[in-house]
Amino acid sequence: MNKIKAVIIEDEFPAARLLNRMIQKVRPEWEITVLPGTIEGAVSWFKENPHPDIIFLDIQLNDGISFLFIEQAQPKSMIVFTTAYDEYAVRAFTVNSIDYLLKPIHEERLLDSICKFERLSPSAPESQNYNIEQLLKSFMEKKEKQYRTRFLISGNKQCYLIQVTDIAYFYSEEKVTFAVTRDHKSHVLDFPLNKLEDQLDPQTFFRANRQYILSADSIRSIQNHFNGKAVIRIEPSPQDPVYISRDKVPLLKLWLNK
Repeated sequence: MNKIKAVIIEDEFPAARLLNRMIQKVRPEWEITVLPGTIEGAVSWFKENPHPDIIFLDIQLNDGISFLFIEQAQPKSMIVFTTAYDEYAVRAFTVNSIDYLLKPIHEERLLDSICKFERLSPSAPESQNYNIEQLLKSFMEKKEKQYRTRFLISGNKQCYLIQVTDIAYFYSEEKVTFAVTRDHKSHVLDFPLNKLEDQLDPQTFFRANRQYILSADSIRSIQNHFNGKAVIRIEPSPQDPVYISRDKVPLLKLWLNK
């Protein structure tokens, strides 16, 4: 039986070293290569070396988002993403045999991904490129789905409609969800943000963090903040700053640049 070859592409060396140790513990017979966490370096390595059986790929690399690496390198490998995204954000990246690991990575979850790889790789090696293409397609293209176009709001004396196109952003405060329209008015909704997110067109709305879902038309600027985070300036301006994590900044920029 051929030795399984694995590659780790991770932009943080301590995280790469830890993942390497964890894989060696559960699969000591595997041959593991740790690459620098850059698109340029990883693409160069894949041009000069046989593609591995499996890649553990950080979504955010030092010089950009890892989907650019996939487009350029076209790896003939199974891919397991590693990411600090919450589960709702990362669902878009899971297609067929592609799995994901949320940081901090736990050994039990790592073993689940490895077992999934071992079940799939002997029976479907030729499907891997198709899966990657489907991944890119699902990320970049609009889904054929009917999204919400309006909300019926319950007022004190009557109900009234607001159109989704008039909404600048949604936010949650003390477990209450609000829709803020472009005329600076707030409306209480009967949906938590997680449920609301599934009803909104992802071409128009972006989940910035646990508290905010933003319309593209409401975003005025993205300003760098500490530790790779960013502050999004939106209009109408909310009372508190809207922060976005380091991992989500490149996704937001990619989304805005469509």
